[in-house]
Amino acid sequence: MDSRRHEQKGDSLSEELTVDWRGKPSTYNKHGGMRAAAFVLGVQTFEIMAIAAVGNNLITYVTNEMHFSLSKAANIVTNFVGTIFILSLFGGYLSDSYLGCFWTMLIFGFIELSGFILLSVQAHLPQLKPPQCNMLTDGDRCIEAKGMESLIFFVALYLVALGSGCVKPNMVAHGADQFNMSDSKQSKKLSTYFNAAYFVFSVGELVALTLIVWIQTHSGMDIGFGVSAIVMAMGLICLVSGTVFYRNKPPRGSVLVPIAQVIVAAFLNRSQVSHSNPEMLHGNENEHWNSIPMAHATSSLTHTDRFRFLDKACIKKQEGNNSNTKESPWRLCTVNQVEQVKILISVIPIFACTIVFNTILAQLQTFSVSQGSVMNNEITKSFHIPPASLQAIPYILLIFVVPLYDYFFVPFARKITGHDSGITPLQRIGVGLFVATFSMVSAALMEKKRRDSFVNHDHTLSIFWIAPQFLIFGVSEMFTAVGSSSSKLHGHSVEEGFPNTFNTAKVVEDGDVP
Repeated sequence: MDSRRHEQKGDSLSEELTVDWRGKPSTYNKHGGMRAAAFVLGVQTFEIMAIAAVGNNLITYVTNEMHFSLSKAANIVTNFVGTIFILSLFGGYLSDSYLGCFWTMLIFGFIELSGFILLSVQAHLPQLKPPQCNMLTDGDRCIEAKGMESLIFFVALYLVALGSGCVKPNMVAHGADQFNMSDSKQSKKLSTYFNAAYFVFSVGELVALTLIVWIQTHSGMDIGFGVSAIVMAMGLICLVSGTVFYRNKPPRGSVLVPIAQVIVAAFLNRSQVSHSNPEMLHGNENEHWNSIPMAHATSSLTHTDRFRFLDKACIKKQEGNNSNTKESPWRLCTVNQVEQVKILISVIPIFACTIVFNTILAQLQTFSVSQGSVMNNEITKSFHIPPASLQAIPYILLIFVVPLYDYFFVPFARKITGHDSGITPLQRIGVGLFVATFSMVSAALMEKKRRDSFVNHDHTLSIFWIAPQFLIFGVSEMFTAVGSSSSKLHGHSVEEGFPNTFNTAKVVEDGDVP
């Protein structure tokens, strides 16, 4: 099967080969488009509802029900989130190389669902938990979960992490696959889809952090985990319901092989003298040997001078007069192949910069929630706000601030900088990281005020005193998330070469998991 191009003469439309659910070439009128993408948006909405409700309030369950100390509980939560990040790389690789988006989402969606069900069962049955105890008043006498109790909890938790990690990078990628970039009308709709994807992500987070967290607080964590399981099941039903409408891109083999080929070839040719003329470097003649393309046939990159040590992978050895000798792809690579590896290397420092951003996010998801649990969360005599629900503040803020950013700040900054988006993506990330530091400054000041108020005056502050740290983080996320998701920043060519694996990098960078 030719996985490069498919010519659909009836519609006079040339597009990269995509197939329907039966493996037959997809048709323009029956498959893809916003109709198919709507089902993927449904999956995104339900999946983020399910995972956000668990992840953002997990610190409460781990301390109050499993009786782990605050330091251990925070470590459990951050390890859980970090595992989702790491497994997202595996999910993107698996999809690009072997299964494709749809089957990866379906298989690991059921794994995630099984984790939610097991969490609900474990939270419901007393014999699978330590004896009830108030960690605030009787912390020293509370028995920490051990043995079978701990084993079942961690198995359930990491089933959720495995499922979510492998589903998450494929949702946006599968939705984007429903649009044919060679068609001007559909390429314009792709922008609409990305806006819709960010909107449903925010809606899912808000519902999780308000309604489902409220259910967890007032009806019990077992009911809350059960609701997450039901919501995840609804997401899988939504995914399966759109099966007959999807355009599916077939997997193209391991995306890691071409990267390894460039590195190995550059090392083996390290003694070769680099050509002063880039046109002397090996071009596309090696395409036959490179059976696993890193980019579509329509993509071609010109040579650049950065990371010139990798250019040695393109130097062809002179072996007598036999110019027809075909080199192994592990000894000779194309310029296009090398340039894509260069782009991939160049964005690694940008990803590394957002480690601080995600570290701050981890504090808000753990210690800030615990901070709120010992404050006065009473709004009225009959209604108390769950501490975890404060994490909804950044998403509420984004709903109102992002339009203001687009309509007021961008035009104003554009007049000064001449840049289409007002400021460059790197500048956005820099501003976002700078602002994020003040979130922790606010958290430290509020914690000092809370402790002093309780110790010196025996007074419990209102939970809304810690709201500013969430507000500041929301502003930071607006800059960092928008800047880091720019295709101009990442390099569109890399996204073409390994779309789902690279989409994973964006997920990890943006912190788009609870």
